[in-house]
Amino acid sequence: MNTGVLEALRRIAREKQLDGSLLAEALEAGLLSAARKKYGPAAEIEVIVDHEDDAIGVFLNKTVVDTPEDDILEIDVEEAQELDTIYEIGDVVRVEVPFDEFGRNAIQAAKQIVVQRVREAEREQIYGDFQDRIGDIITGDVQQIERGGIVVNLGRTEGLLPAREQIRRERYRQGDRIRAYLLSVERTTKGPQIILSRTHPNFLKKLFKMEVPEIYDGVVEIMTIAREAGGRSKVAVVSHDERVDPVGACVGVKGSRIQTIVRELAGEKIDIVPWNLDPSVLVSRALNPAKVSKAIVNESNHAVRVVVPDDQLSLAIGKGGQNARLAAKLTGWKIDIVGETEHSRELEINLAQRVQVGELPGVGPKLATSLAEAGYRHVQDLDGVDTEAILRVPGVGSKTAERISIAVAAVLEVLEEEKLGLLKEIEDQARAEAMERAAAREAERAEAARAEAEMAEEDAEGTEAVSDETAEADGEIDEDAEEVEAASDETAEADGEPEDNTEEETKEETEEETEEETEEDKTSE
Repeated sequence: MNTGVLEALRRIAREKQLDGSLLAEALEAGLLSAARKKYGPAAEIEVIVDHEDDAIGVFLNKTVVDTPEDDILEIDVEEAQELDTIYEIGDVVRVEVPFDEFGRNAIQAAKQIVVQRVREAEREQIYGDFQDRIGDIITGDVQQIERGGIVVNLGRTEGLLPAREQIRRERYRQGDRIRAYLLSVERTTKGPQIILSRTHPNFLKKLFKMEVPEIYDGVVEIMTIAREAGGRSKVAVVSHDERVDPVGACVGVKGSRIQTIVRELAGEKIDIVPWNLDPSVLVSRALNPAKVSKAIVNESNHAVRVVVPDDQLSLAIGKGGQNARLAAKLTGWKIDIVGETEHSRELEINLAQRVQVGELPGVGPKLATSLAEAGYRHVQDLDGVDTEAILRVPGVGSKTAERISIAVAAVLEVLEEEKLGLLKEIEDQARAEAMERAAAREAERAEAARAEAEMAEEDAEGTEAVSDETAEADGEIDEDAEEVEAASDETAEADGEPEDNTEEETKEETEEETEEETEEDKTSE
């Protein structure tokens, strides 16, 4: 029967990148389940898929009998011979079953099986694909944020960036593009769970490999990484080509390469440390930017005592001990950081506490000479020396070596207690001196504040006096103005009187002239 189902399955296989044979098997299982549902578990059912003809067939195998008692398991000989005349009683006949006989429920069950098998195949395919990519950087889009975790759309599936794997200062919104390190792939009932990380040290390592061609080519190698995501990281690098500077290659021209990585990590500070096999050199470089005066290696305790200038102590330790903590992670050594002053005091105490080996109980002059010739002049020289090493000293037997070890341990314990007491006294004295200096500075500040307050008060009084003088001067100016105004009025009055007199005089002169003219006129008449 040509149904076009196989072509549809092949199209699904291409879209979901699945193996076509897996889908064919899923179809066979679905059809077999549908047939079982229709004809029962006792029926002999066979499903045949012909990929060449794109045909699918479901058949019942029936035994040819003379008189059938079960139509599902047996077939009448005459009916069988209608199909093919070669069939006889006892033969098995394959009878094709039309799909429309299965019924709705059987078809639905077959569909569920096919869908389930396809989903399982897809999950298995996704699991295998991402399992092979563990340790790579993958890119996706922020799909949603739930309970602090970020769900990232990776195309065929989703990944989870848990809160513990996020850089604490970063904030994302739906639709943002995000890059992360593929940490693990876990099987769950809902399919593969892909766990991402942006805090893992290997995420930083992969970023360097992407940005620095010398690391990608293997010319420069990252030896170790110590990282506190979002804060600071230290990366130890070594060059396998003496012509290539490993630090310069990682930093890039004008810091172009390192700045790209810093931006990706939300401004995380990154220190590039040149690798060195000498632990004292490596530890000194790892404590950058602090300057190290001396590094003393203790192989037996796998520790390094670092001496720095007093003004560099806080820088070497770092905020919250971060710089020292990262340096210890990077180098793999325990690091004890002290200032030069403290180190000098300890050296003075150690020098003052030196005890000659001849003072040990049970060590005579001859044995003391042998120990001194072997390099053990003082009890402190035997600190950490095992019994086997002492046995190599001429004239020392097993019992003597054991006795020396016990005596050395007892003496060193007493000296350590004394040393701790002396250091505590020195520390208390230094603390007291610091408190005195702080009190003196506080007193100076208080005195300066008092003097400033007095000056401010004097300035305020002077300002008030100036204000009073100004007010008095303003009053005097007002009085002068009144006097000037009065003088102006008097002048105006004085100017007004002559004008009046002139008018009267002019009027009288006019009248006199008129009278004279009248008299002259009369005389002429």
